[in-house]
Amino acid sequence: MENTIVNLEQFKKLWTSIYDAGGKPDWSHILPYYDEHIYFRDSIQEIRGIGEFKKMTERLTKRSRKLEFHIHNQMMGKNIIFIEWEMRLSFKKSPTSSIYGSSRITLSEKGKIVEQRDYYDLWGDIFDNIPVFGKQYRKFIRKMFG
Repeated sequence: MENTIVNLEQFKKLWTSIYDAGGKPDWSHILPYYDEHIYFRDSIQEIRGIGEFKKMTERLTKRSRKLEFHIHNQMMGKNIIFIEWEMRLSFKKSPTSSIYGSSRITLSEKGKIVEQRDYYDLWGDIFDNIPVFGKQYRKFIRKMFG
């Protein structure tokens, strides 16, 4: 079947090639693998439908100066793909930061991506790169929640 995820190696190749265009991400080759009713959620947004998902990818591309993506661990079950990753990004007026996270990808019976849930600590990973403030932020988090 065309534009379906069939195994982990194919998925990894599709996923990591998003970031091969000179540092600027390009999702055009992988968007056909997403179901038209994709449900996406991460730490800052919840999106439904391929149209809104595509707009989100365009916003990220427009805002970023450079994005790199590295998969550290991965596994695939019957219809679930789970990956641990590091994303190195820099926006137009900021230094490069690393964000560490994981994604749970759910596939339909037809092999289309129907759900993507990304887990990461956006603010903690960004604040860690700001001298003094990062340490204060971590101290505050430990005091309040640890």
